[in-house]
Amino acid sequence: MSRRRVVALFRRVVSEIRRDRPSLALLFIAPIVITGLVTFILRESQAPQVTAVVVNLAGTRGQLVGSALGAALREGGATVSDIADEAAARVAIGDTAASVGIVIGTDAATGSSLTITAITNGLDPSGEASQVSAVGRAMVAAASIASGAAVPVVRHTTVYGTPTNDPITTFAPAIVGFFAYFFVYILTGVSFLRERTGGTLERLLATPVTRGEVVIGYTLGFGLFATIQVAVLMLWALGSLNVPAFGPLPSFSIGLGVAVNGSPLLAFLVVLLLAVGAVSLGIFLSTFARTELQIIQFIPIVLAPQFLLSGVLFPVSALPSILRPIVAIMPLNYAVDGLRQVFIRGADLGVPALQLDLAVLAIVAAFFAMIAALTIRRDVV
Repeated sequence: MSRRRVVALFRRVVSEIRRDRPSLALLFIAPIVITGLVTFILRESQAPQVTAVVVNLAGTRGQLVGSALGAALREGGATVSDIADEAAARVAIGDTAASVGIVIGTDAATGSSLTITAITNGLDPSGEASQVSAVGRAMVAAASIASGAAVPVVRHTTVYGTPTNDPITTFAPAIVGFFAYFFVYILTGVSFLRERTGGTLERLLATPVTRGEVVIGYTLGFGLFATIQVAVLMLWALGSLNVPAFGPLPSFSIGLGVAVNGSPLLAFLVVLLLAVGAVSLGIFLSTFARTELQIIQFIPIVLAPQFLLSGVLFPVSALPSILRPIVAIMPLNYAVDGLRQVFIRGADLGVPALQLDLAVLAIVAAFFAMIAALTIRRDVV
């Protein structure tokens, strides 16, 4: 081993990185920004606002408990109102007019002990857990005093949900949306950068081909492979193929087998629109990169905040209020919500929330394609 050659290679690497100012900036600034954002979310996260409707099915005792429970919830800043029956409460929760329904009833077995059932929407399991916790705390503070008996156990049920207890079901929409977005961005950004650095794009722009045609053509090309990737991902997530035991090998399953209430084709459409947006985003950002490393370095700036703020890791309802306007412009937020609408609610194209998600994803894809066409010239002159 030659010490002189090793030192020469060391100096070459240090010199290249030192001259790459964007890489240096991301190397030192991005970790600070991301860790600071996570710390801010954890320290300043807010308990979601509780909007409760109370249904009393237990007569006079239930009315006493309901009044005490409502008073305890109001002390915590909640909005509480009475409603006629459980069906009306479920309608209010399904329409998001209320965030939690509290049904006070009696145990069918004993006919005397009180039961408390908390009903939530079911579309945001991690965020709704805090709603149920708030009801439980208020119950501890109020119910035993009002009834003179042991505190009833708060049972939890949801308006929407899949008929399975598989824990992956509630996380599947966020997982599918994020990884489709992530890998399509990497594929497009790196591939389009190679077209630029290899001189292909510059030669194209020397012909009568317009920048818009370049973007549309590349978007369709990358979009084809993005479509295949999304199809494979959806088949893996939703399908399950049981392989029987063979010799010493035990039986096993291929695929996640995630239960879905709605149409798999609608779920595919949501992810496909997100992937097309990732294609446009990858083309746009690659115009500002000189190396493949810089494409990767955009991840902490563009993808990591969406991972943290779009309901993948933290519930949107618990984010600090100052971050809510940022969440509203993130495409991954609409994709995760759209997939939850399809997976958990079983929504079709007649549901306004799903219509909004699809419209925003389509607009985002078109927007980034347009600005990509406007910025190509600056890197190929």
